[in-house]
Amino acid sequence: MAVDWAGLGPELLLALDRRQGKLGAQLQAAIRAAIRSGRLRAGERLPSSRELARALGVSRGLVQDSYAQLLAEGYLTATTGSATRVADAARPAVPAHPRNSTLPASTSPASTGPASAGPASAVAARTAPLADFRTGVPDLASFPRTDWLRALREASRTAPNTAFDYGDPRGSARLRDVLAAYLRRVRAAAADPEHMVICTGYAQGLGLTLRVLARAGIDRVGVEDPGYGDVDDLTEWAGLTAVPVPVDADGIDVAALHASGVRAVILTPAHQWPTGVVLSPGRRHELAAWAADRDAVIIEDDYDAEFRYDREPVGLLQGLAPDRVVAVGTVSKSLAPAVRIGWLLCPPTLSAAIATEKEFGDRGSPALDQLALATLIESGRYDRHLRHMRGVYSARRDVLTGALAEHAAGVRLTGLAAGFHAVAHLPGALSEAAVIAAARDRSVLLYGMSGFRYDRAAEPGQLVLGFGNLGERAIAAGIAAVSDLLLA
Repeated sequence: MAVDWAGLGPELLLALDRRQGKLGAQLQAAIRAAIRSGRLRAGERLPSSRELARALGVSRGLVQDSYAQLLAEGYLTATTGSATRVADAARPAVPAHPRNSTLPASTSPASTGPASAGPASAVAARTAPLADFRTGVPDLASFPRTDWLRALREASRTAPNTAFDYGDPRGSARLRDVLAAYLRRVRAAAADPEHMVICTGYAQGLGLTLRVLARAGIDRVGVEDPGYGDVDDLTEWAGLTAVPVPVDADGIDVAALHASGVRAVILTPAHQWPTGVVLSPGRRHELAAWAADRDAVIIEDDYDAEFRYDREPVGLLQGLAPDRVVAVGTVSKSLAPAVRIGWLLCPPTLSAAIATEKEFGDRGSPALDQLALATLIESGRYDRHLRHMRGVYSARRDVLTGALAEHAAGVRLTGLAAGFHAVAHLPGALSEAAVIAAARDRSVLLYGMSGFRYDRAAEPGQLVLGFGNLGERAIAAGIAAVSDLLLA
């Protein structure tokens, strides 16, 4: 089913290699491939030439010429005053048929896990801090209240009476259709709405998946080290044991993953939490081969994928191995944690079992909010909000780098290509704990990398600086207040 994107222009994930040249030919080939693979469906609308040119950093004329060529070839269609769309005659070359997995699918009910497991609370302070560099929180003041209210009203007005009944435990069919089209378009996912489950955020989605894997006989799961601390608690809740696997500059160490003997792993490939590294192309292929060899499952947390700044776009790992990857996504960072909507892209061999787990857990997520999110995406206002927030976070990132360059030039920052946190590498023999304690006395809250390492090692000394929910003035003032503490 092709989604008719209304209102503002949609986004489309495409990558051009400027080293190879012939950008027009590359763009044409990328759009043909997206249509042949089913990422773009018949009748689906493409971005305007102006918007696509802006996103790719090329001339509008190059995009117009590429569209004209594809129109001549029959891949696209357009009429005066209307958007450019995929032609009805353009179909995927062959339907995708994921390989069979030997993992058994369970349909037994399970006790309900925690509805949410949010990040550890910030250190309490008696008075409001000068700056709190807490991580994992978006700019809460920028939640698009007007657009969300409009979407809720429209969803309430147009929803059929049956939408207010107990529905499909997988979630609203309309939202699954819209999300599948969105994820194919923006994240290069192999997204099939029939194998998608709507959940109440990341924690629930991960819990559902882990409990299904536990029933399939998997009792240990690899986790990134350093990584997200709550994953330990969630794996234990599901009855599995977390096995730390080291992360280096290319992402998770696949050789160490092989050696661990696990048959499942939880990853953040797009922007590793908390180091910020991107899983390299070589490691992606190694992981897909590992999963096939071990009959294993990769759980992909699509963390921070919406907010990239100065690197080429990176699609979902799930698109490379859809029969082996459960991709977890949410709107907790793109909109706000309070919305409590997430989704799972499931391999066909696991989707029924995960849906059953969801059904016995809570009978399904709130239907009206699902319809509102579908309306928000279809209207184009979700894409517009993301474009606006990229600008907001990019400006805050620039303030952070500028403040450190001015006041503490010896501090190196990494992990800045995406998201809204960075890693500051403390110079010399500075003690991470001592810097954090001294900064607190100056009403600046900092957080160390040691808290995300499994052995809690304090060396090398690093700070994880979140700037998502921190204004530009607070960022500059906070760094200025502690700059002398960051110098060896």
